[in-house]
Amino acid sequence: MKKTLLAMVLLAVSGVTLAADDAVVRLGTEGAYPPWNFLNDAGEVDGFERELGDELCKRAGLTCEWVTNDWDSIIPNLVSGNYDVIMAGMSITAERDEVIDFTQNYSQPDPSSYMAMSADVDLADAVVAAQSNTIQAAFVAEQGWTLVEFATPEETIAAVKNGEADAVLADQSFVKPIADEDADLMLLEREELIGGGVGLGIRESDGELREKLDAAIASVKADGTLNELITKWEVGATF
Repeated sequence: MKKTLLAMVLLAVSGVTLAADDAVVRLGTEGAYPPWNFLNDAGEVDGFERELGDELCKRAGLTCEWVTNDWDSIIPNLVSGNYDVIMAGMSITAERDEVIDFTQNYSQPDPSSYMAMSADVDLADAVVAAQSNTIQAAFVAEQGWTLVEFATPEETIAAVKNGEADAVLADQSFVKPIADEDADLMLLEREELIGGGVGLGIRESDGELREKLDAAIASVKADGTLNELITKWEVGATF
């Protein structure tokens, strides 16, 4: 599945113009992965990445707008030019870096946690749910466990609740608030530390835009703004 996705993306690389030359830089996000990104009651993109992204655009001198896109096609649609930047809790991986470029990370690797309805789940014999095309899905597959993939984060939670899966593996910052609010769900003791942190995804042809956003990320790291936002939204360890 991943090899097929990469092949499709590579075919779409040609003919995309440099985003930095455009009047507006479009930021593509999923809008379905709180607290990283979600749609608020007004239907607007909200969360840690909305607040950080707006600040990065301000510091980089860019006029930006937000668009949403399904996770499964978020990289192909970046390469095709439907938006200019991915800001969607995307972990930096070697496989993705073959297709797109990344800025420096704006989040440390977030521990991945298992959420289940029982504390005695044996992961080796369990059905583990994960969102498709994520580092968690790849990790479960690498272990040789039984993996069931879903297009959206909500579907992975529903699979555990309805008995289709025994556990779900996702970023701790995503599943912990859900477990805290639902008495039927709990986090298992085991955690995984995978991925190289979260960065902005940018087309390989947009080096100038990457440099501007890299400088903006360095700026929010240097003056403590990034750590303030990480603490506010509880998305992982500070820098």
